[in-house]
Amino acid sequence: MAEEEPSEGVLLSGEANVATRIRVEREARGWSTNALSDRLNEAGFDMNPSAVWRIENGKRRINLDDAIGFAEVFGIDLRNLVGPPQLAAKARAMELIDEVLDAFRATQRANMAFTEARDALDAYLAEHLDIREEADLMVQSAIAEEANKTMLKMHGPPLGERGDTSPAADA
Repeated sequence: MAEEEPSEGVLLSGEANVATRIRVEREARGWSTNALSDRLNEAGFDMNPSAVWRIENGKRRINLDDAIGFAEVFGIDLRNLVGPPQLAAKARAMELIDEVLDAFRATQRANMAFTEARDALDAYLAEHLDIREEADLMVQSAIAEEANKTMLKMHGPPLGERGDTSPAADA
């Protein structure tokens, strides 16, 4: 099976996003460039106020160490620092988007694993026709049972089985 792809985060666009995000985070906290510089220096990331201003205004490139310092001082994930500012300013949105993408990737890996397992079973049963029907029935039954468990977890029991005695339950 192929190696797992690293999580890429959402719409990474680099320095322009970081510069905007730094300004947004700084202003949201009511900090001046001096105050941000002081906090960076206290955290062990040497930067003067003019460097903060130059980064925010695209006059100075930001290196990885700088980005790590800003993320640490703002208390945000480094991936979040480089995301689109309109989404990144809402850190929870970025986290949820990443969760959706991670879940999608997991379903893709699971689908591939299912296909490989099913293909292996089919190849085995092609050589053992005497048990094919019974094995297929067992797989179908087990899959149906798992699907039913998932539906119950997601949606609860069917209306008639919920114990609801109100007239609305009969409608």
